[in-house]
Amino acid sequence: MTEPLFRADAYRKSATARVTGLTTEGGVVLDRSLFYARAGGQPGDSGRITWKGGRLSVATAVKGEGESIVLLAAEPAELPPVGAEIEQHIDWDRRYGHMRVHTALHLLSVALPWPVTGGAISTDKGRLDFDMDGPPPDKAVVEGQLNMLVERDLAVTEDWISEEDLDANPGLVKTMSVAPPRGQGRIRLVRIGTGDGQVDLQPCGGTHVARTGEIGPLRIGKIENKGRQNRRVTIHLGDEA
Repeated sequence: MTEPLFRADAYRKSATARVTGLTTEGGVVLDRSLFYARAGGQPGDSGRITWKGGRLSVATAVKGEGESIVLLAAEPAELPPVGAEIEQHIDWDRRYGHMRVHTALHLLSVALPWPVTGGAISTDKGRLDFDMDGPPPDKAVVEGQLNMLVERDLAVTEDWISEEDLDANPGLVKTMSVAPPRGQGRIRLVRIGTGDGQVDLQPCGGTHVARTGEIGPLRIGKIENKGRQNRRVTIHLGDEA
């Protein structure tokens, strides 16, 4: 098992760790990882690890066997030996972009309350696919709703519930294409807003900003028809085309 340090503190940029294994594909497994492993439409983190006498550029991180996280090299290179103490550094600008976009997509699911059938995240834009019958709402109205939620500077926090509690509250799951990770006995929830000001609560394992104000201005891009009832909505960070 790899301890997911990014879950305890998404803003942490560096940390030590120990190499616990190497994969046949040239991946490195650590006992604890700052690198988010690709899942739920969010890319894995990139960055670098260093150890005495060596350095490795990390292109991405993926899920391995069990609860392990595997760091994949950007190019063929010498790997650290099992047992080595290493220092890990993530590409912070890229991670922070993912955090801002991922949180913005949660807000998009508030502005457009239809079931989500898919999604993707990059550093400066993201998209959600909705199971939406009929024409989509006015783009300017949705954009206004999003930016209002951003400007409210709502707190983004987490909570945990049991798998049984989630099964008893299926309405918490908005995404039809990605099931919440199970097997640990509990499910992580991401909450936006608190008390009477709560606007969203849903299972999610990704990284997010601490407050919606960090997202900055948002712009709606294309709204595309991807099937009889499937509408793809793209959002961009920043208010300039």
